[in-house]
Amino acid sequence: MVSQEFKIQVLETFAALITAAFGLVAALAWNETIKTAVAQVFNSDDSLIGLLVYAIIVTVLAVIMTIYIARALGKAKAAVEKKN
Repeated sequence: MVSQEFKIQVLETFAALITAAFGLVAALAWNETIKTAVAQVFNSDDSLIGLLVYAIIVTVLAVIMTIYIARALGKAKAAVEKKN
């Protein structure tokens, strides 16, 4: 039988990993946007607007998913603690 404490640790770990993954995607999106902005300043042909929109969308998604994951984790913790 798996202890409740172990289940909470697994949920916390999954939440941290998923949050980190979204953070990485947002960081990569902004990285590409910044690279394109610099390239455009020096007259290179890349789509800054497309990458900027992409970076904003990914960042908003990351924030929303992080909030959703944190709430789900909070509810799961509350349910486990209520059981005990």
